[in-house]
Amino acid sequence: MFRVHDPFRRAQLAIAALFCSLGFQYATWASRIPALKTDLGLTAGEVGLLLMAAGVGAAVSFPLVALLMKRLGSRRLAFASALCLAVLLLALAAAPNYPTALVIMCVDGILVGCLNVAMNAQGAALEVKHGRNAMAKLHATFSGGSLCAAVLASAMNAVTSTVAVHFGVAAVLILLLVVYAGPGLLTEDQPAAEKEKKSRRGWTMPSRMTLWMCCAMAFGTVTEGAMNDWSALYLKDIAKASVELAPMGIAVVSGMMVLARLFADGWRSRWGDGRIVLVGSALAGVGLALALLSGGVVPALIGFACVGLGIAAVTPCVYVAAAGQGSDALTLVAAMGTTGLLAGPPVIGFIANAGNLVWGLGAVAASALVVALCSTRIRWTSPRTADIS
Repeated sequence: MFRVHDPFRRAQLAIAALFCSLGFQYATWASRIPALKTDLGLTAGEVGLLLMAAGVGAAVSFPLVALLMKRLGSRRLAFASALCLAVLLLALAAAPNYPTALVIMCVDGILVGCLNVAMNAQGAALEVKHGRNAMAKLHATFSGGSLCAAVLASAMNAVTSTVAVHFGVAAVLILLLVVYAGPGLLTEDQPAAEKEKKSRRGWTMPSRMTLWMCCAMAFGTVTEGAMNDWSALYLKDIAKASVELAPMGIAVVSGMMVLARLFADGWRSRWGDGRIVLVGSALAGVGLALALLSGGVVPALIGFACVGLGIAAVTPCVYVAAAGQGSDALTLVAAMGTTGLLAGPPVIGFIANAGNLVWGLGAVAASALVVALCSTRIRWTSPRTADIS
């Protein structure tokens, strides 16, 4: 592995490897849902419950994650949970039946909750330690990891239909990322004085602002996750796109998110986190709503691009604001984010099943507008110097 001498850049690359590994792991199993459905002989409803199991695991992980953060710290928790997520892919590929797959997906949700909190704690600590905006670029690597996983899934499908081979290759790549990340991770989550202040206070009930952050995070990740899972199906079944064009929904959303997150740290420095979240989430909600009302492939792709562009900076900004309230607030907000990311898509599926997918994605547009409302109730951090290099 190449050596980086700048302390900020070294830590940034290490933390980015964690973000990339989580996006890669998530998109890897999501891309093979049709194959898992066939291998396990599942109905559409059972697939929805399988996805919901991951969301349930994430939702109930909060007490465990809070305890592990205090006992292990973000560095050790991030490293351990990322390793376990790689192994879990192999377990999912080898699942002999539906009940076993449900348990595996529930554990996946718990581990995702652990890694999500730990890596965002690392990102927030990086910004505080060096006084530079970096969180948006870190989240860009999550989207980049998802995009790479989609490309790998397409390539593996061309070579073999065996899920175990695909997941084995993916697990090795995740392990390489985690091994690279280990030495460069920060040893402290926040400055010592702040740590002591928080530990003296102990656990307290979440403040009203923390609850607004939880709401913004949950609905923001519902928007992000649902677009990854349902955009291709909307293009195929509703917009009547060709089979070759249907996957472009995911590519457009992910591509725009990566692009926006690469520039979002500069936007945060210029306009502030609050304005970025308000304008971005409003763009996502209105753009998607207009696309659904218009119908057709081209309006859909434009609407999906608005979602990717607008929602990209929401989670980085909310994570930074939550970290400023202490580790307990960060853990709770991150748990809500993981729950929204994993539980949101099946909920949208249930809405679509009751009506149609237009109603389902309409709920996604409404979720983005809820984020805009929440953003007006949050006290945002002061802008820092952007990492423009």
